Order: sequence, then structure tokens, then C-alpha cells
Amino acid sequence: MTPPQHPFRIGVQLQPQHADYAQIRDAVLRAEDLGVDVIFNWDHFFPLTGDPDGKHFECWTMLGAWAEQTERVEIGALVTCNSYRNPDLLADMAHTVDHISGGRLLLGIGAGWFERDYAEYGYDFGTAGSRIADLAEAMPRIRARWASKNPAPTREIPVMIGGGGEKKTLRVVAEHADVWHSFGDASTLARKSAILDEHGAAVGRHTARLVERSVAVRRSPREVADELVAAGATLFTTDADGPDYDLSLTREWVAWRDAQG
Repeated sequence: MTPPQHPFRIGVQLQPQHADYAQIRDAVLRAEDLGVDVIFNWDHFFPLTGDPDGKHFECWTMLGAWAEQTERVEIGALVTCNSYRNPDLLADMAHTVDHISGGRLLLGIGAGWFERDYAEYGYDFGTAGSRIADLAEAMPRIRARWASKNPAPTREIPVMIGGGGEKKTLRVVAEHADVWHSFGDASTLARKSAILDEHGAAVGRHTARLVERSVAVRRSPREVADELVAAGATLFTTDADGPDYDLSLTREWVAWRDAQG
């Protein structure tokens, strides 16, 4: 039976911290059974909240496991850090997970920001500007590597770029992204979305049509859905933290999505 097609999509970021892997695996199962469209983790090496030295697991090996565990949902990182891997290697990793999952990988990528990851793993932190420039340079290499792979990717792997820097990051989004992930309220989304479209016009890309707007949500759809939809959002992503991975807010958003027809 073909699942119903909805005008909106719901994601959940299962933060890979403060939990045993068995608890994360259970949360993935519960999220897919709940009916979400996308399940994300994140690409860090230490917890971002709570005990800074608490339990934590690595992003891409986990995505390979999720690709085998799940059957329907898209999977990806929200977002992977461009700085942590050679772009050609990252492209190959994504290509492999794309095939393991049967074409359900979404490559979420960003310039990076968490200084502890860089310091403890020996990466050059640079500056915000240099990290964004590196991301811009990486994107053509990633796509070129995909084009060279045998076997070819199962589909044109969608790229989601996260971040809201108006001069540089949104320019990279305009040039390279299929999905733009934003943080903030509806007014922020609307303003930055308009700036994204200005960059799109400058690079000759119809971003209003070609780039899906994704937004992080931490409040009930009763409170914020209408204004976020009016601002252009179509992918709404909740989050859940270990060890319990409470999906109650995610359940509200799935029910809201289903009620839209």
C-alpha cells in the first residue's frame, strides 16, 4: 500500500547523547512507527547539553545502522560538519548509506561551529568565514564524486544545508541546497527566506521553487504551525534527547500533518 502524500513533512532529531545505543535504536523504531518522514541525528563527538562528558555516539556509523534498521523514513544528520572529513570521503560515505538504505539518505551538511570537537580531534577551527568558504568549496567536490561512483547513487541525493548567515551561508544554500534548515521564529524564517531568494536570483537559481524550507520546532503546532506555514516552511523537525527520547511533541506534529490532508 502506498503511503499517503502530504504537503508537509515531519522530522525528528534523535540527539545521540546521554543514552545507551539500545535506547537510541528503540527511539528510531518508535519514531518510524509513529509516522515521521525523516529521522536525524547530529554530527558531534561530545554532548551539546547536560554533562559535557556524558555518553555520546558517532554520526555516520550510526546512520549506516539506521539504514539497515529502518524501512520507510529518510535518514540523515542535522547536520554533518564539513570540516571533519575530506569532502570526497564524505561523498563516498553518503553514497554507501544511500545504497544501504535503498535511496533514503538526505545529506544534511553545515560549516561547523562546536570548537571542542575541533580541538579534541585535531581539526583546524579557523574562523566562521573560513569554515563557510570550505563548505562552498566542498559542495562541487561532493557532487563530482557522486557523479563518478560505480554504482551510481540510487537517486540524486538531496542536500540540506543548515545555517542562517545572511551574506555567506545563504549564498551557499542558494547555489547548492535542495533543503535549507533554519532556526528561529516565523518572522526570522520569512526574512531570511527572502534573502535566500535574493541570492538565488543572483546565482540564477529559482530557490523559492527549488529549495525546501525546513525549520526546527520546539512548540506545539497549535501555537506555531500556521505562522510557520505562512513563512514558507514545509519540513518541521522536533528533537528528542536521551536517555528517554520523549516523542510526545513529535506525535503532535505528525497528527497535525495528517490533518492537513
